[in-house]
Amino acid sequence: MEFGFLESFQEEWKPVSRRALIAWLVFYGLFLLYALHARGGFLLIDQVNLIVHEGGHLLFGWLGSTLGLWGGTLLELLVPFALATYFAFQRHTPGAAFAAFFFFENFLYIGTYMADARSQGLPLVTVGDGEGGGHDWFNIFSSLGLLEYDRTLGGSVRILGWLGMLGTVGWLIVRARRSAPVQGSE
Repeated sequence: MEFGFLESFQEEWKPVSRRALIAWLVFYGLFLLYALHARGGFLLIDQVNLIVHEGGHLLFGWLGSTLGLWGGTLLELLVPFALATYFAFQRHTPGAAFAAFFFFENFLYIGTYMADARSQGLPLVTVGDGEGGGHDWFNIFSSLGLLEYDRTLGGSVRILGWLGMLGTVGWLIVRARRSAPVQGSE
C-alpha cells in the first residue's frame, strides 16, 4: 500500500513571494523583540499554550499518573510539532515556519516553569483536582533526582527555544530565497 509518504518530500516547496517574506520577517522580528523585553517570562501567546498544556494533563492522564504529569508539556509541544509536520508534508514554507517557530517559543515558558521548580513563585493553574495538582516540574524533577538543577535545566531549555526560533527564521529566509524565481526565467 502506497501513501505517497516519501514522494511528498521529493516535491519542491511552494514559493514564498518577496512581499510575504518581508511581512513574515517583520512579524517574527516584532515578536522576538516583544519576547526579549517581556517581564516575568509569560507572553501573550502563552495564554493559548496554557490551555493546550492543561488539556494535555487531562488527555494523557487517562494513560496513568506519570503521563498525566508530563502530559501538559507533551501536548504543548506535540500540537505545534504536528502542525509543522503537516505543513512540511504540504511543502508550505510559511506554515511550516510558523508552527516550528511556536514549537520553539513554547520552550521559553517551559524553561521558565522548570526554573521555578524549587521556588514555586509562579501562579499555578490547574484543571480538576486542585489539591492533587501541584507544580509539574517540582514533581518531575523531584522524581528524577534533578530538583537542584532546576534553574540550569530551565535556562538551557530557554536557550534552546531562542536558538530554535532564530533558526526557524533563518530557515524561512533560506527557503524563500531558494524558491524565488530566477531573473529572466518568467
